[in-house]
Amino acid sequence: MAKIARFAANLYDMEEKDIKPTDTEMDINADSDVPGTAHLNEPVKEVSELEKLELELAEMKDKYLRQAAEFDNFRKRTAKERLELIQTAGKEVIGQLLEVLDDTERAQKQMENSQDIAALKEGAMLIFNKLRTVLNGRGLKAMETIGTPFNPDLHEAITEIPVPEMAGKVIDEVEKGYYLNDKIIRFAKVVVGK
Repeated sequence: MAKIARFAANLYDMEEKDIKPTDTEMDINADSDVPGTAHLNEPVKEVSELEKLELELAEMKDKYLRQAAEFDNFRKRTAKERLELIQTAGKEVIGQLLEVLDDTERAQKQMENSQDIAALKEGAMLIFNKLRTVLNGRGLKAMETIGTPFNPDLHEAITEIPVPEMAGKVIDEVEKGYYLNDKIIRFAKVVVGK
């Protein structure tokens, strides 16, 4: 009850002084150096919805541009690395094949001076085996085709020969087919029976 009486007395005092409750100013002081009431250096501005959206759009544009630049740099870097890899990928294989080339040059010199056919054949077979070993070590594998059913996914038919007991099967191989790490790198050229 005392609170209500105090409120009524304050209201009565305001009416006597002709002061209305809505006419009072707030005692705001944002400057620590200036005494008094209602001193603001700059009035507080509310950020409008449009300004908020413009700031958000500017941030998104900046983020997008940075990501686009980063992706472009990534693309260029990987392209450069890929080109370097392609250029140097064969270096090791070529180095191993140079040993086989050296062997063939020695065999060629021996053929010019030697009359022993059996020794020349044995030397040539050693060179062929060394070449096959190097290539097999790199994942090269020859297709087995003769006597197998013709498969257009693996074989390329050169011609057909009428052989009733081998109809639809590979009779002869004109050119071997090869896999490199289980992927076909060359189709076998074959003769098929019909």
